[in-house]
Amino acid sequence: MCAKRTNLRQCERLARSVSLDLFAQWRGLETDGQFRFTPPTHAILAFRRALQELQEEGGVAGRCTRYSANHAALMDEMTAIGFVPYLRREHQSPIITTFRYPAHPRFRFDEFYAALSRRGFVIYPGKLTRENCFRIGTIGNVFPADIGRLAAAIREVLADSGVELRQE
Repeated sequence: MCAKRTNLRQCERLARSVSLDLFAQWRGLETDGQFRFTPPTHAILAFRRALQELQEEGGVAGRCTRYSANHAALMDEMTAIGFVPYLRREHQSPIITTFRYPAHPRFRFDEFYAALSRRGFVIYPGKLTRENCFRIGTIGNVFPADIGRLAAAIREVLADSGVELRQE
């Protein structure tokens, strides 16, 4: 966890369980460098590896460059297919992109979602707007070539469903 030390100190004697006493855990680590219970070695090693990979990629700036390339590829592919982004490109972050449902009468999101999932791609239902939309993430162990494979799968699913969108 990340916390200000002043806030952590205010938690002393407030824990409802021994195992979730964050103040006592922090105090123990500060005192002798040891965990109070069996350390989460898998989580520690995964975090170490994640930091290593971040450094190898050029830090936060390097990671952002890849995410931006993923996002640009996604926007190019999806608009070429005929999907309309919820936000204009200049207002969009490279993390996750929201697309409006197409107006085509045969488009059914549940079927679209399931067919993509069967092909190994998971997208997210749109939950943050009142409009019918879905979201696609461009972070994690994802690269522009993956976006190309996703776009090919989307084209297949639409064709199989008889959904033809206006090409841009």
